[in-house]
Amino acid sequence: MKVSLNGELIDEEAAHISPFDHGLLVGDGVFETLRVYDGVPFAWTRHYKRLVHSGTGLGLVVPDDATLRSASDAVLEANDLREARLRITVTGGLAPLGSERIDSPPTVVIAATAITAWPPSETVANVPWSRNEHGATAGLKTISYAENVRALAYAHEHGAGEAIFCNTRGELCEATGSNLFIVHDGVALTPPADSGCLLGVTRALVLELAQTLGIAVEERALAPDELTTADEAFLTSTTREVHPISRVDDHDIAAPGPITAKLASAFKELVRQDQDP
Repeated sequence: MKVSLNGELIDEEAAHISPFDHGLLVGDGVFETLRVYDGVPFAWTRHYKRLVHSGTGLGLVVPDDATLRSASDAVLEANDLREARLRITVTGGLAPLGSERIDSPPTVVIAATAITAWPPSETVANVPWSRNEHGATAGLKTISYAENVRALAYAHEHGAGEAIFCNTRGELCEATGSNLFIVHDGVALTPPADSGCLLGVTRALVLELAQTLGIAVEERALAPDELTTADEAFLTSTTREVHPISRVDDHDIAAPGPITAKLASAFKELVRQDQDP
């Protein structure tokens, strides 16, 4: 596989990251994952804007749009990838063996792999750890994913494919790599920004599609039992798109429900019609 490292297209075996890179040492970095359809990264503009937002939140300078797009296209072309998962990672670059930074250019890695299909529906497990909605990185897409790794392992240990976090107030927040929606009495509900969730690109597009389709939507604080008693529930993410939830812990949910199916169909149609909505 070919990857882009600091603007140079090279074989993955030749791609070397310094042991003093701050991303490796302390997780000082941000990233974006984009779904590639027919060779084109979907919703590029929205993803780039969020990457810049995350970088600003960490005090990192993200390369300009044109530079990253050119390098991304080069990676996709070099690997002959048409349906793919593309990841752009920007770290703090070289630094001492601690939390402080030095005046160092960022490390920029762009890589892609063929897309892997998800199952028709997903099972989720509530985990015993909470998201800190008041934390310094709340709402930023950072590479500090150890909490997600642990939570996902917990979910797998309990027979589920994804984990659900509450925040410190005991409200539903998000999954490890996706946003959460539930449906009650025909209304699609999702946790708001102040829950501490990462505001996903697909989440935003689904909210817009729901309004276009005349589906009632609401962003509000959600209690955990609203998930287990939901008429429908689904996850949204770049690679999952709109993904029905069929079980929460020991509670079964009809999947896909009519609203989930309608939004999933509308999202696929959006992808066909507009590569950068």
